[in-house]
Amino acid sequence: MARLWKFAGRFWRWLRAISGDDAYERYLAHHHHHHPDVPPLDRGGFFRREQERRWGKINRCC
Repeated sequence: MARLWKFAGRFWRWLRAISGDDAYERYLAHHHHHHPDVPPLDRGGFFRREQERRWGKINRCC
């Protein structure tokens, strides 16, 4: 049973990583490691910044 829970935990972390659901947690880890003297964005500010980064410019091939 313990192996099943371990597998389920790994699968859940993998699923969150490929879907981008863990982006804020990854941002916080990076921010605390590389910019410890600057306060990080809150979850809402991070979300707005990511939306602007992804969709704030022309995003097409032609």
